[in-house]
Amino acid sequence: MARLTLEKLGKRYGRVQALSDIDLAIEKGEFVVFVGPSGCGKSTLLRCIAGLEEISQGELAFDGERVNELTPAERGVAMVFQSYALYPHMTVFENMAFGLRLAKAGKGAVDERVREAARMLQLEPLLDRLPRQLSGGQRQRVAIGRAIVRDPRVFLFDEPLSNLDAALRVQTRIEIAGLHERMADTTMIYVTHDQVEAMTLADRIVVLRDGRVEQVGSPMELYHHPANTFVARFIGSPSMNLLAAEPTDAGVQVKGFAPAPLTAPRGARGLSLGVRPEDLRLADDGEAAFYEGDASLVEKLGESQLVYFDMGADAEPLVARLPGALPAKKGDRMRLATNAAALRLFDDAGKAVRPA
Repeated sequence: MARLTLEKLGKRYGRVQALSDIDLAIEKGEFVVFVGPSGCGKSTLLRCIAGLEEISQGELAFDGERVNELTPAERGVAMVFQSYALYPHMTVFENMAFGLRLAKAGKGAVDERVREAARMLQLEPLLDRLPRQLSGGQRQRVAIGRAIVRDPRVFLFDEPLSNLDAALRVQTRIEIAGLHERMADTTMIYVTHDQVEAMTLADRIVVLRDGRVEQVGSPMELYHHPANTFVARFIGSPSMNLLAAEPTDAGVQVKGFAPAPLTAPRGARGLSLGVRPEDLRLADDGEAAFYEGDASLVEKLGESQLVYFDMGADAEPLVARLPGALPAKKGDRMRLATNAAALRLFDDAGKAVRPA
């Protein structure tokens, strides 16, 4: 399997710069997820790696070999798209075997590789069925199996779960995670706009915005130590609370809140204080409150509930994720506490800053 290196990679459509200065190394056997909002360039980047889009600037290498000018077949990649793209008149076996037969693989080799892929994906009972006889999740597994039998250097997934309903998305996501465990030496790159998919599948996540890389790291690195407010809001659901703050002698101060026990860098202005909803809790009796206010909305989720507090007309509400068993309702007065270690500071440009 291949190690990929991208150096100052860029993609331009006329005057539109879709990707700019992408520097990235993807190790052999890694499962890397490209994530970001619509239009951020994640699918364009995947297509540049696949060879489906011409690279405008920079260099792409597989195991140290420049591949900018190579075709997808010459690069040895296999891609799974949003649409299943199965031949409706062919059985599951024939769909999975089609590429091997085009490559003139022997009958025995075709049979062996298709059945091995079917075993991994639990498709063995379905090999004689036509696509119309399959569920959406089964069709997507056939599309993945068609890629597996080619034994590619790199697997590329372009939002493969987008066409599935919520239950099938969860089921197929688990199957893809299991597939990566069984094919631990296989390099996989996966594109999604769903940060839950990114968090649950990735060894490392690449967060993109406007054609540039915002941050690269493990899911927990991005969750606990976002490089900027964009990553802080994008990773985590609900997103991190960001509160306008100013440095004081008592700590970082948010209007209406107790001073946060942090020391801002000297001369800092226009700070944002970040705290995740799950890091807010009800203050114990006698414990000083970080914030006290009336709930403006309560969303019951079962095991937990989201409690919203109005911060004023020009500000987003404060959100706290509290235990579902708590008898909370709109209008309840609540005292919230948090731990200093859970608080994050960002400067006026949105970049994370370390307290002095």
